[in-house]
Amino acid sequence: MPDLPPPSPEVEAVVVYAPRLAPLGGEAVFSAVQISPEVLKTEPRLDEALKTAPGVSLFRRTGSGAANPTTQGLSLRAIAPSGAGRALVTLDGAPQNDPFGGWVIWSGLPSEGLAGATVVRGAGSGPYGAGALTGVVALTERATPDGVAVAEASAGERESYRAAIAAGLPGVLLTASGSRTEGYHAVRGPRRGAADTRLRLEDASVALRVQHEFGTVQTAARVSAFQVNQQAGLRGARSNTSGASAALTVAQPASEGVGGWRLQAWARASDLENSSVAVAAGRATTTPANDQYDTPAVGYGFNAALQGKQGAFAWEVGADIRAADGKEQELFRFLNGAFTRDRTAGGETLVYGAYAEGVLDQGPWLLTGGVRLDRSRAFNAVRIERDRQTGAVLLNQGAADRSDTTPTGRVGVRYEVADDLFLRAAAYAGFRAPTLNELHRPFRVGNDITEANPTLKPETLQGVEAGVAGEGAVRWSAGVFYNLLKDPITNVTIGVGPGTFPTAGFVPAGGTLRQRQNAGEIEAWGFEGEASGRFSDAFAWRAAAAYTDAEVRGGRSAPQLSGRRPAQTPRWTATAGATFRPSEIPVELSADLRYESARWEDDLNSRRLSAGVQLDARAGWRVTENVEVFVAVENLFDAKLEVGETADGVESFAAPQTLRIGFTFRQ
Repeated sequence: MPDLPPPSPEVEAVVVYAPRLAPLGGEAVFSAVQISPEVLKTEPRLDEALKTAPGVSLFRRTGSGAANPTTQGLSLRAIAPSGAGRALVTLDGAPQNDPFGGWVIWSGLPSEGLAGATVVRGAGSGPYGAGALTGVVALTERATPDGVAVAEASAGERESYRAAIAAGLPGVLLTASGSRTEGYHAVRGPRRGAADTRLRLEDASVALRVQHEFGTVQTAARVSAFQVNQQAGLRGARSNTSGASAALTVAQPASEGVGGWRLQAWARASDLENSSVAVAAGRATTTPANDQYDTPAVGYGFNAALQGKQGAFAWEVGADIRAADGKEQELFRFLNGAFTRDRTAGGETLVYGAYAEGVLDQGPWLLTGGVRLDRSRAFNAVRIERDRQTGAVLLNQGAADRSDTTPTGRVGVRYEVADDLFLRAAAYAGFRAPTLNELHRPFRVGNDITEANPTLKPETLQGVEAGVAGEGAVRWSAGVFYNLLKDPITNVTIGVGPGTFPTAGFVPAGGTLRQRQNAGEIEAWGFEGEASGRFSDAFAWRAAAAYTDAEVRGGRSAPQLSGRRPAQTPRWTATAGATFRPSEIPVELSADLRYESARWEDDLNSRRLSAGVQLDARAGWRVTENVEVFVAVENLFDAKLEVGETADGVESFAAPQTLRIGFTFRQ
């Protein structure tokens, strides 16, 4: 017999992640949910994937495929969602919230570039700092691949197209995505008029991460950019947002487990163009209401952490600083076919703080505790309004500088009753400083006007929670919580049109005048639970539900809101999913279901958005080990999910049934 050739040498794959310190382990005492790569790959947009976790709220039930950039904030536990969002979103430690408005441009974070996400509900500021009022969404970027890690292209109804890729080589990761759609009409049926147009969208993003090790020190530099163009669903109303970011991380983690140090500097720049219109009776025509033609903003910051471990005790100390500077340029007061006034409004904010946290992992007991102290400032406020024809200054409304000191902390315990059964309890505090948008920019949606408020102070939240979890054949958890949100920033109704009001000017018939205010307190309690498992090797399932009972205590600042439910807060959310992957044939079938109970559109609880349920389904055929062709249907049964209602009762709805076909390559 001839000699056989020697076997090919095994080549070890090089997997390089962004520099990061190992977690202390204390997050196990809080209510945390993992969003796996399997969930991310089935949803074309990251914010839609995050909705599979109970209690995750997108403002007005609208995802980034249709939502205005100014309403893409994320909140947790349905305590009181807002356009700015009450949760902090980070990518390998760097904040992703917009420096001007606090919202998150989800189009700039394609799922293909991520390894997963951790949703920590209600864990307070801790090491996260400002913004983690109702929790944090910690995103992890995927490891640098050797070649193409994932590539996807799809086409769907209403001229919808999307393509994305994540590729590179050890030490380099490139992620890019782009999409466009002719969109849909949000207003349906006989109430739709000639003024209503499609919610069209075009977006693109690109990110590059380069990293290298110098001995035991890891370094990484990441740069990214995005642009999103949208039509807002009314003739003449549109938005264009663009931005770029950069982050530099240097770390020396322990060779194994907890320990080491990390330094990170980051910067974000954004610009927003956003126009709105007034709608005539019968929705026949629109008239320009304002044109926010330029909103340059920049945010930058630095964070540092040092870890150590002595036996069963691990600790971390750190500090961070975040600054933002931005101003909006806006045309408004449209008369006789032209804008007659020009507005400049904005300012600067600064938040800096330090923290210390420790974890004791001793036998069946896991204990964690930490303290944090932050100083926040809002300064250099400006609001100048001019007559466009004469240049005369009609309003010069600066505001006094404001400073606040906010102490927060958290403590928790988990006890292992048996090998697969755990009990936990925690108490925590968090805070969120007002954004430049909330402090300084008035805005208009249709005939509704909302005024800014430069005197806003930070929101603070105190909470307690307890839960039980199991990790056997069925992985499950259940918990209860109580939260008290003090000084919530809320859009408070102060007048109804038609009429003329100080500063805001004329409010047309069918319109409402609101102002952002710190409106007393919001008390909320609820429970949440999730479970996942397998019926067989081929059939995996998951289910989750959350309930939140929230009530406003308006106090002297907003007594008319006392006893009412905060706007945009559903009592119930429930999600379920299933995946069927038989071994005999190369097919994968999956389905995702989401139910949400009714919510109020407004602070006075006069506009009710009905309960809704949506089912998404996907079928994939594996052509090869790495290539799959698929058919996906979002909103399979074409449910009418109500997302908005105007003062005169015109309803708008989420996307109708949408069919997509495409292919995916995954290494």
